[in-house]
Amino acid sequence: MIDRLACKLERNDEAPNIELAELLCQNEDAVGINEIATGLKDSDKAIASDCIKVLYEIGTRKPALISMYANDFLQLLYSRNNRLVWGGMIALAAIADLVPEVIYKEIDRVLSVFNSGSVITVDNGITVLAKLSKADRKYESHLFPLLIDYIKTCRPKDVCRLAERMSLCINRGNAKEFLDVLTVRKNHLDAKQIERIRKLENKIAKQAK
Repeated sequence: MIDRLACKLERNDEAPNIELAELLCQNEDAVGINEIATGLKDSDKAIASDCIKVLYEIGTRKPALISMYANDFLQLLYSRNNRLVWGGMIALAAIADLVPEVIYKEIDRVLSVFNSGSVITVDNGITVLAKLSKADRKYESHLFPLLIDYIKTCRPKDVCRLAERMSLCINRGNAKEFLDVLTVRKNHLDAKQIERIRKLENKIAKQAK
């Protein structure tokens, strides 16, 4: 399977990696997926980068096929290669609701990367934290306040996108606090952003009944 990666085919686009992910999903090829997961540790950065791309593309389609590699994705958060860091967070976002206890054991590292990471890392970090918060009341008591604080202080242009990701963990018990924050943030948004928030508020109102 490694030979089918974009870098091995001397391609500069991601099409071969996406095609490989689709093939592995279609066949539910556990052996092939394991080979790709092993490639995450390859000293060749191009191979490792292509492997994480294949894995998180699988995760967007059939997350259960990569859930057993949660610890491998968590290890990527320690990488000096930013491509692997944000790729690892995308993969974790895909599977956080399937293996929340595994990810929560490394929550300090997840939060460290979340607080200092790229836009992609932050976006997917919000999804990870929201899914963990939804999975367990104990996790919610720890993580929900952090999510609220982030939505309170993030740049206005990021409010809609991040609030939509955070909405995964909104329930009857925490909806009011979330909606109150959105009400305040609307004062700093333009008309299109406000309309987007209103749609989210309507969704939350139904979700929290």
